[in-house]
Amino acid sequence: MYFHCRIQGVLLLVLLFISILLSSSSSSPTSQINSNSVLVALLDSHYTELAELIEKAMLLQTLENTVATHNITIFAPNNEALERNLDSDFKQFLLEPGNIHSLQTLLLFHVIPTRIVTGSTRDQHKTLSNHNLHLAANITTGEWTVDQTQITHPNFITRPDGIIHGIQRLLIPRSVENDFNNRRSLRSITAVKPEGSPEIDTRNHRLKNKSPPPEKPGSPPTLSIYEAIAPGPSLAPAPAPGPGGPHHHFNGEAQVKDFIKTLLHYGGYNEMADILVNLTSLATEMSRLVSEGYVLTVLAPNDEAMAKLTTEQLSEPGSPEEIMYYHIIPEYQTEESMYNAVRRFGKVRYDTLRLPHKVMAEEADGSVKFGHGGVAGYLFDPDIYTDGRISVQGIDGVLFPMEEKEEVVEQVKPVSKMGQPGKVDVKHRRGKLLETACWMLGTFGQHSRFASCLQ
Repeated sequence: MYFHCRIQGVLLLVLLFISILLSSSSSSPTSQINSNSVLVALLDSHYTELAELIEKAMLLQTLENTVATHNITIFAPNNEALERNLDSDFKQFLLEPGNIHSLQTLLLFHVIPTRIVTGSTRDQHKTLSNHNLHLAANITTGEWTVDQTQITHPNFITRPDGIIHGIQRLLIPRSVENDFNNRRSLRSITAVKPEGSPEIDTRNHRLKNKSPPPEKPGSPPTLSIYEAIAPGPSLAPAPAPGPGGPHHHFNGEAQVKDFIKTLLHYGGYNEMADILVNLTSLATEMSRLVSEGYVLTVLAPNDEAMAKLTTEQLSEPGSPEEIMYYHIIPEYQTEESMYNAVRRFGKVRYDTLRLPHKVMAEEADGSVKFGHGGVAGYLFDPDIYTDGRISVQGIDGVLFPMEEKEEVVEQVKPVSKMGQPGKVDVKHRRGKLLETACWMLGTFGQHSRFASCLQ
């Protein structure tokens, strides 16, 4: 009897535990959503561009899980804000497979896990991207803004699990903006990263970039006292820069990166920067030249000029490099020095890195004109970047070297009196010599050796 009651007690405890598990599983949220959800309304609304971006970013499952546990608020930009008003380069950056994290952060920045209606008193809310959004209401006009962006359609879609407000433009967090601005970093974008040759310290005969192994306490110093003394100032002039020489204080990679960033911040030279960094290894070569001590002047065509290039001009292998080589002068020239030169000498021919072609410069309309004929460009953005080693001058055209035409020499035929080419009577030199020799020997028909001469 005792054992029978004990077994019944154990069975009751097991049944109670199973009932608790079933009740907890039934009360747990499910990831499935019904047809009246705010997410279904977003996919069926006229915010099609935003819905496509959410699908491409693979955020549907994340939003479904959030809707199952929270009442959400979505700030949805209209299609025009995502199609026409959004920068094409920024949109391409978001759609690249390697930047899906930035796209997800951007979209989750528009979702707040709290239901917010018009007239809300709180001005700061945490988004799903872990950023803060600031809401503000204008008492006089009645306008409602989120991060200084006007909410054009408040309470546009209202569902039991969330609400959608239509906004005027896309909200961009600072982290995504920094990722977009840093995408053209020379060291992180180029296919072959510019790595200098290992440098050896002449004092301890070790690699400069490699840290020495730890030494035991009390061990003798590695360097002698004479090697450890810093060298004094030298009265001799610095050696002339050249290939293989010491780099001195020139940091070519830093200077090239600075001038490319200057082009991007100046505006209107994005195509030139893309070709330098992404399409060619020219930026790496320029950094090596500057590190060796050379100076360069870059004639930079603006975006309007680069847009006029045809597919045939860029389809040949190595054509972008050849075009850029023709726009680099191995001299340090400024707008003032080039203008003074063309004013004094009329026309000046500068050497380019595209040997043996030279670019011609002349004075025109108070500025400097490069090129010849219809293939020309005027200097209209002077001294965009000048650091003593690299000089960048903006021009409004893409330059091409002049093609040398081969001269065709025509053979002149004799003309007869009737105006038509006459026959040229060519006598063999051997027959003329024989005739002269026979005439010297005697008269034709009388001398006996004439027959032998004709034979």
